[in-house]
Amino acid sequence: MAADEKKKLVVKSVTGPDILPVLSDLSRLRMIVFRDWPYLYEGTLEYEQKYLEKFAQAKGAVVICAYDGDAMVGASTGAPMIEHADEFGEPFKKAGYDISKIFYCGESVLLKSHRGHGLGHAFFDGREAQAKALGGFTHSSFCRVVRPDDHPLKPADYAPLDPFWRKRGYEPVEGLVATYEWQDVDQPGETPHKMQFWMKTL
Repeated sequence: MAADEKKKLVVKSVTGPDILPVLSDLSRLRMIVFRDWPYLYEGTLEYEQKYLEKFAQAKGAVVICAYDGDAMVGASTGAPMIEHADEFGEPFKKAGYDISKIFYCGESVLLKSHRGHGLGHAFFDGREAQAKALGGFTHSSFCRVVRPDDHPLKPADYAPLDPFWRKRGYEPVEGLVATYEWQDVDQPGETPHKMQFWMKTL
């Protein structure tokens, strides 16, 4: 993307009822981005709609939307951990954390054509700002899928985002792991996936 094109990028934080109008674009981006490594997600629009509609009802939820002109090219979500499904909070409860004080950063999805222009930082800035605006949160957290290094679908040029996350102040928390099921692109049905949580003190 040329320098003059970069100027077209606009980032907006969307909350409350204003989330509903952006869900169709968010669903489209999730289907595209999560199909690639490391998630390899074979999603369906029906599942996406149900998942995102439930997210939109969460108190304190936010979507950070990135636009190139009128087209949404990236987005990230966040909401209080206590508003998420039990499987998200359970590992924290077992580890002794008060989930009412944890803000959960959900997906970040960004088209390959628009990476490398600071939007990853904008996504975290927006979600952390929402957590601070709501008040009462001591930590921000997200999770990432754990894949074996010898996985046959891992691209040879894949560069993990660990250095970027650490630069943002996040670190993986040993033992803070959950298991979620979804269908990989190379599998006939859903399989379990380990998800490692990372955390940052706000």
